[in-house]
Amino acid sequence: MRRDSDRDNRISPTLLAVMGGVFAFMLLILVIVAVTNRKERPSREALTGLAQAQSGQGADGGSASGPVEAAPEGGEASSLHPGDLDFWELYPEQKEEEEQVQEPAPEPEPAPEEPAELPPSEDGKHTRIINRKGEEEWVLISQHLPKNDYDYTNLVSQDEFMKYYKDSRLVSFVGIDVSKYNDYIDFVKVKRAGIDFVMIRAGVRGYGAGTVTMDEYFQENLKRATDAGLEIGVYFTSQAVTAEEVLEETTLILQEIADYEVRYPIAVEMGFVQNDTARIETLSRAEKTELTKLFLDTVSAAGYNAMIFADKEWLIKEIDLSKLTAYDVWLSQPQDLPDYPYQFTMWQYKTNGTVDGVSGIVNLDISFIDYTEK
Repeated sequence: MRRDSDRDNRISPTLLAVMGGVFAFMLLILVIVAVTNRKERPSREALTGLAQAQSGQGADGGSASGPVEAAPEGGEASSLHPGDLDFWELYPEQKEEEEQVQEPAPEPEPAPEEPAELPPSEDGKHTRIINRKGEEEWVLISQHLPKNDYDYTNLVSQDEFMKYYKDSRLVSFVGIDVSKYNDYIDFVKVKRAGIDFVMIRAGVRGYGAGTVTMDEYFQENLKRATDAGLEIGVYFTSQAVTAEEVLEETTLILQEIADYEVRYPIAVEMGFVQNDTARIETLSRAEKTELTKLFLDTVSAAGYNAMIFADKEWLIKEIDLSKLTAYDVWLSQPQDLPDYPYQFTMWQYKTNGTVDGVSGIVNLDISFIDYTEK
């Protein structure tokens, strides 16, 4: 009975062989898996070299421009490229690209529109001139010349005479300008009519041959206007084209008035003539300015008030007023209100006025200052 039991508990050789084969097979599988994993996994040195390649430097401190090679412990060479781990930065880049798409660049702001340019007649920077051809021109107003500051609401017409008030006080003076064309004048009646001063023509230089002719009524007008108690001034119509001719004119005038008290200005009138060519048309603007200044300087040096007598076109276009600011302007502009932008002290506002003591029509003037006190 006991032998039979020992026999039953004993393992057969066949079973042992089978179990050994199974164990060997499993061991072989484990060895194969271990070897395979070892070949596919990079060594520590390979990973270190790869990290340095990603940062731009090789494992030996040099620049890494090619693939990094590392030898595993088994001695088999294995190579890795930096691109093998590029997926580590894939998602942040995608996120950044998505953010750029979601936030488009702002549109540029439109440039501000420039205001529409006003025409010269409305911009307040130009003044209107009707030239001698009858054509309209708009001329830019200089910012360097003194402007007149008259308030024309204080300018009133009383008995055909223009008068200017400040704070309800009369500050202007009534005048006329005369020549031989007015014939004989009763200056006593003129004075009684309310005239304060008279501008008397001394003479003229011919616009063709250039000969100087003294006004045939000049001396008589000087004497009788002075005797009537009128303030007197003088003007000369010039066509001088040289300095010598200017000095000839001023010398004659100063000789003719030597015996009279002339407290109103001595004015030079230089202009074009209607329907003909004047000799001064050959002069440039600078030359006309220079001759005008010579006349004024000579008169002023002799102790008299010197003045320019001209229309708006001549003053603005034909002479350079910036060279003549030391002298007053007598503006010839027959109309209701002057539109001359610069300073002036006398204004010829009418060429067909009537005054008791003068036969026919006469030119009317206003002086905004008292030349007897200047």
